[in-house]
Amino acid sequence: MSEMVSATEHDVTWQEAMTEFLAIKQASGVRPATLQGYRNHIERFFRQFRGTWNDEQRLKRGLIKHLSEDVSPYTYNLRLVYLRAFLDWCVSEQYLSVNPLKQFKSRKTSERIVDIPDETLQQLLRLPDLKTYCGLRDYALILLTLDTGIRPAEAFRLKPADIDIKTRQVTIREDVSKTGLGRTLYILPETAKSIQKLLHIRPANWANAPLFCKEDGQPMDRHCWNKRIKKYAQTLGINLRPYDLRHAFAIRFLRNGGNVFALQRILGHTDISMTKRYVYLTQNDLRDVHAQSSPVHKLLPKKTRIRRLDK
Repeated sequence: MSEMVSATEHDVTWQEAMTEFLAIKQASGVRPATLQGYRNHIERFFRQFRGTWNDEQRLKRGLIKHLSEDVSPYTYNLRLVYLRAFLDWCVSEQYLSVNPLKQFKSRKTSERIVDIPDETLQQLLRLPDLKTYCGLRDYALILLTLDTGIRPAEAFRLKPADIDIKTRQVTIREDVSKTGLGRTLYILPETAKSIQKLLHIRPANWANAPLFCKEDGQPMDRHCWNKRIKKYAQTLGINLRPYDLRHAFAIRFLRNGGNVFALQRILGHTDISMTKRYVYLTQNDLRDVHAQSSPVHKLLPKKTRIRRLDK
């Protein structure tokens, strides 16, 4: 039985190991954004803690110090997930003998889910200048998100061929979906009409461009969309992020009678617990729903005025 090669005996650099790791991830279908996340976190760690790759004790101390920094639970979890996955792979390739992060657990996070008033959303929809390409694009993208809860990253990668205006269906391809599972979304006539107008004004040489583009035909990204939403939010005097529109859809879907299992499929959640977060936000609606839907209304006779007894 061959002995495991220790981290101090191999000649592979962390850069070479990372390149091999990313190539395997890419071949297995991992999305470009996730690949970039791996690269960013791996490079950031080893450039900050130099000399740790070939010394497992220094590597362990460096990782502990890295994860002990004063960062948000969200940032901590990102560091942990990306680095732990890379180090697990290094152990499987015998570049390391053990993964120092094997026993580390994620921190609990409370995701920011806000309930945006209907009046605010109506004001938001009135802000884009529909006489310009950017205005039409923004209006269509906002409306699509409020109508389907589509993830911004998924919307950016939609192609015109993914939209069927006639049947009002949007296809989220497997290579576009965050989870790698394709799904079909349905849109209302108003949303389909806004997308149809956007397609109508596209230049002919944008044939291979995504549905939602910048003015020069280049793909939209989260930085561009964040700036656009921030601009509208400042006009309204509120704090608003693109993902808040996805939350707005989910909350209203449940309030309007949609069930949590249908919502799970629409949002593309693989775990029902992720969808149940929105159920908790609609608990205050239960009093009104109960008052309207209780079967006691039909079981008991209608109230009649009772006369006060004479003394």
